[in-house]
Amino acid sequence: MAGKQQLAVGLDVGSSRTRCVICALQGDHLRCLSYGLAVSSGWTKGRITDQDAVAESIRAAVADAERGAKVSVEAATLGIGGRAIHSAHGRGLYEFGRPREIDPDDLAYAVELGADVALERDRMILHVAPQDFVLDGRAGFRKPTRGICSRLEANVHLVTASVQEHQALIASAHLAHLPVEETVFEPMAAAYACVGSEERARGVAVVDIGLESSGLVVYDGEKLVLASSIPVTADHFTRDIAWMLKVDYEDAEILKQQYGCAMLGLTAESTLIEIPSAEGRPAREAHRSELIEVLDARADQLFGFVRAEIQRAGMDRNLLEGVLLTGGGALLPGMWDMAEKKLDCTACLGFAKGIGDWPEELRSPVWATAAGLAMYSAKLKLHRPPQGRSRGLMGLVMR
Repeated sequence: MAGKQQLAVGLDVGSSRTRCVICALQGDHLRCLSYGLAVSSGWTKGRITDQDAVAESIRAAVADAERGAKVSVEAATLGIGGRAIHSAHGRGLYEFGRPREIDPDDLAYAVELGADVALERDRMILHVAPQDFVLDGRAGFRKPTRGICSRLEANVHLVTASVQEHQALIASAHLAHLPVEETVFEPMAAAYACVGSEERARGVAVVDIGLESSGLVVYDGEKLVLASSIPVTADHFTRDIAWMLKVDYEDAEILKQQYGCAMLGLTAESTLIEIPSAEGRPAREAHRSELIEVLDARADQLFGFVRAEIQRAGMDRNLLEGVLLTGGGALLPGMWDMAEKKLDCTACLGFAKGIGDWPEELRSPVWATAAGLAMYSAKLKLHRPPQGRSRGLMGLVMR
């Protein structure tokens, strides 16, 4: 009898929409079986405030995907983001006492030492990403197996999350009767889907712009050098329009989608647009430039934060592959133009690649995170240790 089909499931639980991707693992290849989409609720400013409501959106998205795939999902890899994500560098020192040949266990132990840092009470380590190793003072080794030294140092990048926020997400999934394989920082998942190893080696950044959370990851030489949250989200753009043009939030979102642009000078800005008015009041008109000025200012601020983070990582002149934009906020016209202006490098939208039978309707930056989470799920299954669960990103990088 044929063996049971092995599934890789990614679940992007957003504050606006929850997206689920179900893939089948066929050897080393991944094939998309189906996807699901559900309206989200239970979030306030990027934080879970109603676990039951979030659980309902998870149930709905998974059920939608299950109907298309005609399978039953047993577990999923989830994305996590928001302002509660931070990162820092760690360093582990492993003294052998005498020169000897390094084996993979030595590398893993040095990385563990690098991750052994004091955290605040509500902080937990989400990812441990090895950057490079130093052998007896000689720096820059990526995977120095079979090297000889008496003193091994590991430089690692630590991504941390709020324990409370992380537990709230896990609890919501459990309320939906869905076991969680792993949780992954959303921009890292998006990068996993959109960026190849050669692009990472030449230097690349991914900016994931969600409704109520935005994040950034930067890679250089295949190593993660920065992971951080960004305090400007797609929600800020809509709220700015609502405040400036004195309209409600829903009308502001419609105006943004119909007439919005993130950069002045790219559209016919002298055009008059109709501004919705409250019931009983006459309709108003405004120049489109008034709307675009608001969005231009906010986009300038967003990529100002991104630029500061890239400079902090020492990568402001080293992104040879530029910046990829993912998430729903990336769809606003002019966003990649503003990114190029502020970051002084190429910018484009990020699309998932590497999954067979990927539906054309999912060729959008809003599905990049869900695709990357499914790819993480597959990687966990391919490289799972004989006993116990995977060790997250550290396990993936070290193998």
